[in-house]
Amino acid sequence: MTETPGIWPPTIPEAARRAAETWPDAPALLAGDRCWTFAQLWADARATASAMLAAGLRHGDRVGIWAPNTREWILAALGAQSVGAAIVPMNTRFKGGEAGDILRRSRAKLLFAPAHFLGQDYGALIAGEDLPDLREVIAIDRDFDAFVARGQGSDDPAVDAALAGVGPDDICDIIFTSGTTGRPKGALTAHRQVPQSFGDWAVRVDLRAGDRYLIVNPFFHTFGYKAGWVACLVRGATMIPLPTFDVAEVVRQVEQNRISFIPGPPTIYQSLLQELGSGERRDFSSLRVAVTGAAPVPPALVERMRHELGMQNIVNGYGMTECGVIAMTRQGDDAETVAHTCGYPMPGIEVRCVDDEGHDRPSGQAGELWVRGHGVTRGYLDDPAATAEAVDADGWLHTGDVGTIDARGYLAITDRKKDLFISGGFNVYPAEVEKLLAGHPAVAQAAVIGVPDERLGEVGRAFVILRPGMTATGADLTAWSREAMANYKVPRGFVIVPDFPRNAAGKVLKTELRDVLGDRAWGDKT
Repeated sequence: MTETPGIWPPTIPEAARRAAETWPDAPALLAGDRCWTFAQLWADARATASAMLAAGLRHGDRVGIWAPNTREWILAALGAQSVGAAIVPMNTRFKGGEAGDILRRSRAKLLFAPAHFLGQDYGALIAGEDLPDLREVIAIDRDFDAFVARGQGSDDPAVDAALAGVGPDDICDIIFTSGTTGRPKGALTAHRQVPQSFGDWAVRVDLRAGDRYLIVNPFFHTFGYKAGWVACLVRGATMIPLPTFDVAEVVRQVEQNRISFIPGPPTIYQSLLQELGSGERRDFSSLRVAVTGAAPVPPALVERMRHELGMQNIVNGYGMTECGVIAMTRQGDDAETVAHTCGYPMPGIEVRCVDDEGHDRPSGQAGELWVRGHGVTRGYLDDPAATAEAVDADGWLHTGDVGTIDARGYLAITDRKKDLFISGGFNVYPAEVEKLLAGHPAVAQAAVIGVPDERLGEVGRAFVILRPGMTATGADLTAWSREAMANYKVPRGFVIVPDFPRNAAGKVLKTELRDVLGDRAWGDKT
């Protein structure tokens, strides 16, 4: 089953330029009742790059983008990358302190953030943060056109000079991902890695020129950004970004814009099936491809997607910020394979399953998955120690995921060595949540685990030891957490306990916490 990596553009801006050259009049992006061709999108990206230069942005600088899925997000990214800057995508659920930490550590010079989204002025959220490198916050939903007007337009020769200086080994983005230390780390990705990895991904999943791609996954995530609008540029598919997930809007888009390609967690497809069964006449006949992941997919759901939604191709996969896409199932794989594996390694990607000593495990036996190839991160920003811990001297990325490789070479994830859990498609790192909870004046110590949830896959449960003389209820801690951290990180339940089960060295035994979950002897579950 060996596949050869494809030949793709060497940089993300070059992918946009080639798309404009190859499919100049084809629809590149639909938003509201407006449509932009690939030629128009590239011209707008060049005009944005001219404005970036006028704002003083130069090769090697960083630009934060803290916003929902919109055309302006794509233009801000392409504009920055066209002048040699790296983008720093940021989760729209971040609170001010979380965003401030990333902006400060990435030394971002510009930030694009909405003045009005989900009831928030994002610029106001970071007003009290110490950000010595940040020159300006541009309200992406209000002032973007005015920002672009500062430049010399799409024909600015300075843009050509800047583009000529952007190479395939330049860093194109810094995406912060948490870890067991509880402190987010900025994974560095070079330009050549993105079109290469996600061009091959697009071939594996059968994304075609002319497909209508409803991009539900957020642009601040690899799935929405690289496997989303970048893949569309590489393959000539039409991008239809969805700023927030809403079932009614997904249904409207599928029917009105004849969506053929839709990725996301199983919840999306379950919602579409419910709509079909609601008694109201629906036309989902345009749907052809579903790409899922981040949560278990029951075989029965795969069969229903094929027979009731009429989807010809349903694929599942495995990826991570530090290596983009690692494995995907293939067109024609049976429901059991799609449901119970995350596929076969991508072209140019090697995967090993090893024991604690680094020795390869036999087929079907569980071990840590190690990955090597062109997609592996160039390291963590300003953190050589974490880089050396994650990527060994032979180039193997130690994923921290425990899984198996069967006789066919297909991977299955069985556990997570690094303690993270996935809630609604977002990675949640207990150490990070525990660190944030420690900021509550009544909390002496917290231990967080993931527990099963029918809708979100997993949610957090926090066991909390209170400080002497202090009181707090689960409701108090929930309300405080909603102000202090992104919503997906907020534990969905709190258990007040006198102490944690520990080993002889004092380490918290989270497996025992799971065993006693709900036991009233451990305190009040709220």
